Amino acid sequence: MKNIVIAAGYATRLGKLTRNFPKPLLKIGENTILGRMLDDIDQIPEIDEHIIITNHKFADIFREWAKDRGERLPGKPITIVDDGTETNETRLGAVCDLLFAMDKLQINDDLLVVAADNLLFFSFQEFVDFAKGKGTSCIMCHEQPSIEKLQRTGVVELDEHHRVLDMEEKPQVPKSHWAVPPFYIYLRQDLELVRHSVENGCGKDAPGNLAHYMVEHTVMHAWPMSAGRFDIGSIDTYEEAKRRFG
Repeated sequence: MKNIVIAAGYATRLGKLTRNFPKPLLKIGENTILGRMLDDIDQIPEIDEHIIITNHKFADIFREWAKDRGERLPGKPITIVDDGTETNETRLGAVCDLLFAMDKLQINDDLLVVAADNLLFFSFQEFVDFAKGKGTSCIMCHEQPSIEKLQRTGVVELDEHHRVLDMEEKPQVPKSHWAVPPFYIYLRQDLELVRHSVENGCGKDAPGNLAHYMVEHTVMHAWPMSAGRFDIGSIDTYEEAKRRFG
């Protein structure tokens, strides 16, 4: 299984901190946001490689970080994929970045796909085990009581076995309180659907667009997160993360 890290975005809400530096590599204590995530994923036996997709502007920074990490820590190999873009206006979008990496590296394996800017209070091993038990591609979900927050994310309806019955992106009238964070498992058996998703109408930008498309075209299950996550999306949340985790 490959761990695909989507790190190509430009974090405009973090101002000068990320104007010329990638948000996933901001320091939290002696580690980085991404480093903390990979520390966990490195412990999953099924994962054999990390593939980090970045824009051209930050590619050399990621390469230097990966080289340093590889020299200091034993772990799974890290491959950096440069998508060739240099501005927010020319970015490919998260879904097209994933397709770009799959094509460039000729990937034909189960995929764990993650956004690179979260700190987690659980292990991805639980998610991998859930997907193995279900035998389908999977998404994560968590209960979100705030209607306002549900209106800004993906929302799913589930049956009693956690099969996804429906998914909506940013619904004005959410049909459940199950919100979807940016963590996904796409099994090898579904990769042809993934590869042809955009040409068949899937949105390109947010990673949730692909999950929504897949829910409509194959059987998907959703793992209810066993604990929370900390999404670093602004200077205030970054400062809070440093206080809590540093």
